[in-house]
Parts: sequence; structure tokens; C-alpha cells
Amino acid sequence: MFAPELGFQDTAAGHTGGRAVVIGVLAVQAVLALSAGAAVLLLPPGLSTLSGLHILAGSLIVILASAVVIGLMRFVRSRRRERIRARGAAELIDTVLCTSREWLWAVDDLGYFTFSSRASGVLFGFEASELIGRHCRMVIEAEDLVRARESVQSSKDAETSVWTGVVVRCRHRDGSTVWMESSGRTRPPAAGQRGGVQGTSRLLAPRTAAESAADHSRARIREVIDGQLIMTAFQPIHDLRSGRVIGVEALSRFVSDDGASADYWFDKAAAVGMGTQLEFAALEAALVAARTLPANMYLALNLSPATCLDPRLRSLLALSPVPADRIVLELTEHLEVEDYGRLTRELKSLRMRGLRLAVDDAGSGFASMRHILHLRPEIIKLDRSLIAGIHDDIGQHALGAAMVEFARRIGATIVAEGIETAAELAAVSGLGMTAGQGYFLGRPTVQPEEWGKWSSGPEGWHTGGGAAPRSSDVVDRGHVPSPVHPPQDRTRPT
Repeated sequence: MFAPELGFQDTAAGHTGGRAVVIGVLAVQAVLALSAGAAVLLLPPGLSTLSGLHILAGSLIVILASAVVIGLMRFVRSRRRERIRARGAAELIDTVLCTSREWLWAVDDLGYFTFSSRASGVLFGFEASELIGRHCRMVIEAEDLVRARESVQSSKDAETSVWTGVVVRCRHRDGSTVWMESSGRTRPPAAGQRGGVQGTSRLLAPRTAAESAADHSRARIREVIDGQLIMTAFQPIHDLRSGRVIGVEALSRFVSDDGASADYWFDKAAAVGMGTQLEFAALEAALVAARTLPANMYLALNLSPATCLDPRLRSLLALSPVPADRIVLELTEHLEVEDYGRLTRELKSLRMRGLRLAVDDAGSGFASMRHILHLRPEIIKLDRSLIAGIHDDIGQHALGAAMVEFARRIGATIVAEGIETAAELAAVSGLGMTAGQGYFLGRPTVQPEEWGKWSSGPEGWHTGGGAAPRSSDVVDRGHVPSPVHPPQDRTRPT
């Protein structure tokens, strides 16, 4: 299989043609020698007495016979040398295939592997025998295969059908990404065989692979932004005394074939310098969706400090269909603020127009307390890690009580995040926390018709605090369906 796949057919044909020529020459010489001998034997008796003619004929026969013998000897020696060279070439090729770090491969015109060198086992975890007869999507994602074909078409030489230096993102057997640089050529159909593509691939150096990964991430993020593939889900925030929905938190959800989470997208964007661009795209999507929210609800938006410092934020909010006094900017505790003074100055004009500030994920680390002390937010959102099991943990209960008193002293409102059971709801209400959100109170949804139903508390709600016991404390974490995969909540800003 190897020789025809890698283009040795022409060489073999050349050797076959050369042997045919040699055999033809020797055959002609043999025929001439036999013809001359036959002519002498068939001479009339009168002419056969001419000794000179006999000598000439004999000499001719000897010369021709000698030429035939010498030609045969040379032909045999040549054949032996060819066999030695062919054996050496085969051993060399086998050595290359066994030891090379480059992967030699061939696929037919439908994309199925017809050859693979042993390097595939090292590079991808798939042995050559596992790839033969399987589609190349086994080691490359469909979308990356499309991009690779586009790159091949743009870099291919029109005359030779050869292309070089195409960077391809492949997939290891364990699911990790392998960045390769591939070169090859198109193979047209010939001698009853299908056409296809054959070539070699090698691992990219770590630095080059990192650059290629960054370029790939930028391209995907750009596709998301330009294609407006960001949906907005709203999760209700309840007044725990009345059960009334007083606000919503906007959660970004991404429509993508791989079902990657929102955190994945924002982390990738931040890593390649596109965090602010993606945040603005998510912010615009949330503001557009918020136009159908009831007018008595505020809108909480997750933003990073970097985005809050961007001058475009003020312009965007100035044109927002949601007035500033209904907007709350949430800053997560996971992100460092390098200059609180500058951040305070940038937000001052917005806060003077009624915009409020919230510190998200409070209680999950020390950074949130620094945010609170420097920024003096109107809202403090307690992290799920503090709320989970608060009814059974004395330490969490004491910390929750301390946060309530702390918020009262600085004039802030507490929002308990991640309330998932009736017991947790009763505990935070008993501590004096006046607002909360979580799956027990309301799931995030992208459906506008659901937003209009949030005018009253959940079933069993008691005005004045607490909730009636339920048969099951834990609410199922159902997913909201989407056109492709279930888009994921953005639980924190980048």
C-alpha cells in the first residue's frame, strides 16, 4: 500500500520501461546472430568452398554471440544492483517511518485514511492501524477541518497542487489539543485508484503553538461577536420579606457547537486581549433583551474593572433603553483592581445619575472586602459558598450575621446568592437578609414570557419573611434549551 500512496508508481514504471529496452536490444542481437548462422549453413555448395566467406560468417556469429553474452551479463549485474538499491531504499523508508517525528499520511477524496505512519501513535495516541479506513475527523474537529481546507486552497500552488506550512488544530485521543504544521499535495485519480491528499505533519514548537492557539481563539471570539451568538438569560432577585421580584441578573449564554461554558468564553477572551470586546458584546445583548423587562425591576450586569474603566461604557449606558437608576454594575471579587481611585472617579458620574454598584461573590475571599471598603457599593452579594448549608453551620451562620450588621452600618443591601433549599431561605431571612436569588426562588431563563410572571413570590411564600416547608428542599437544576447546545450561565465576569 505504501508505494502507490506516496507516489512511487512513476519510478517503478521507469524501471520497467528500462528493462524492456534492454531485453529488446538483446533479443535483436540474438536474432541477428541466429540469422547469420543460418545464412552460412544455407549457402549453395558452390559458395561454401569460399573460405573467406566462411571466416567472415564465423566471425560475425562469434561477435554477435559475444555481444549477447556480454549484454546478458551486464543485464544480470544491473538487475542485481537495482535489487540492492531497492532493498536499501525500502530499508531507508522503513527507518524514516519508524523513527521520524513527522507524521506521514494519506487520505482519499472522501477524507478516509489510506495510509498513516507510526508517528500517529506518539502524536495523537492513535496507532496507524486504528486510523486506516477511518475518517480524518477522528483526529480533527469538523470546523477545524473546514478552516484547514480553506487554508490549503489559499496556499496551494496552482501548477503543482503542493501546499506548505498550513497550521491545523488536531485532537489527541485523550481530548487535548495538538497543534500541527502540515504540508502536502493533491493526488489525482490514477490507475483505478481514488484521488485524495497526501503529506506530512509535524508538531509546532510550544511558542508557535501558543501563538496559533491565540489566533484560533481570537477568530472564534470574533465569530461570536460578529454573528451575535450571545443570548441573555435573566435570573430573578427577590425581596425576601414580600417575595416580590425587585431585580434580575443578566447571565450570558453562548450558542456554540461545542457547548462551551460562558466562563470558558470570557476566560479565553481575556487571555487573548479580547475580554473587553466580548464583555461589551454581552452588555449590548443584555441591554437589548432588558427592554421587555417590567419597569419596576433593576438590571444587574457583570463587568470587569477593565470594562468599567473603558470610556465606551459611559456612551453605551447613555444610549441604553434602561435608565441608569435601574442599572446595577456587579464587580466580582475574583478580579484585582489595580487603581481604586481611578475606578471610583470613572464610576462617579454614572453613580450620580442613579447607577448603583454591587460587589459580587462577597465572602469567598479577601478581595471582596477590599472592594467593599474602597468602592462603598450599594449592594453586597454574598457568595453561594457562604449560603450553602448556612442553616446547619454555626460558623457560616455567624459570618452571615456579621455581614448583615456590616452592611447595615455602611448603608448597603445584602443579596444572598445561590439559595437552593427552603432551609437556606429560612436561615438567611432569619438573619435579616432582605434580598436573595437562587434556583429555589427562580431559575435563569431566556424566555420573555417567563419574565412577566415574576410579579409574585414562589408558591408557599409567606409575606413578612420565610417560606413554608416543601416536600423537597432541593430544586432540580434544569437547563434552558437552546437551538444548538444548552448555553451556559456566565456566573462571574472576566
